[in-house]
Amino acid sequence: MHRPAFVPHAAKDAFVLRTNVFVPGITTTAISGRLYVVHKQSLAVLLGDRPEVPTGPAGDGSLYLGTLDDAPCFARVLDEPAPPGGTELVPLRQLFGALSDEDFGVAGRALGLTSWDRDHRYCGRCGTATARSAAERSRVCPACAHPAYPRLSPAVIVAVERDGKILLARNARTRMPFHSVLAGFVEVGESLEGCVRREVTEEAGIELADIRYFGSQPWPLTNSLMIGFTARWARGELVEDPTEIAEAAWHAPDALPEVPGKLSIARALIDDFVRRHGA
Repeated sequence: MHRPAFVPHAAKDAFVLRTNVFVPGITTTAISGRLYVVHKQSLAVLLGDRPEVPTGPAGDGSLYLGTLDDAPCFARVLDEPAPPGGTELVPLRQLFGALSDEDFGVAGRALGLTSWDRDHRYCGRCGTATARSAAERSRVCPACAHPAYPRLSPAVIVAVERDGKILLARNARTRMPFHSVLAGFVEVGESLEGCVRREVTEEAGIELADIRYFGSQPWPLTNSLMIGFTARWARGELVEDPTEIAEAAWHAPDALPEVPGKLSIARALIDDFVRRHGA
């Protein structure tokens, strides 16, 4: 059985990244700390040998996230692309691997929570302006008491093997040049394993066997939780869905096309395949 990848060490709702510990929080008396300032899908960072998250006063409307090694962390949204002095806006995708793992994890939380906080300023049930709860991470309607909680979209991602080769495909909806393993969002009423089977059949036309859990990774750019699996080809020949897949093929471990960068669970699945097959 595979060892899980990208699974944080859980301890009372804290996640551990290397030696640094992030502890989520709802309220604080602190008025300054680490500032995760976002504009759309970009983060304001100090540029140098390695990008860094700035520190300073939180400011009105900031969202308290918790502490990273006991330092308060705040998220703030920029309505206009004018970052705080000394910082520059960099797309979060470009900071993947450049920003420290600890800060990337908190930045992802900042991106997701500020989007939720903005999108639920009004009650979806009666239209009244909502307010942040001091007791839990929610926005509550003062008129009908309807709470709005942050939501994640679960998505599966799977490395499929056949006779010592891995199935890799190029996405038809992006301009990314690399090939990767197949993935898709879980539908209402669907199990994770059922989603794996459906997505692979819909996108590649084949059926699977021996579906096994591999690991998970939060992915802030789509407010997703990526849940990784491995599986074996059972039957069928490749028939790509042209709306989803530009091309798909089986690849030997020593003859892979361009694949996603390090730190992504897609790359972890591919690297695990290569390691197990000795290339």
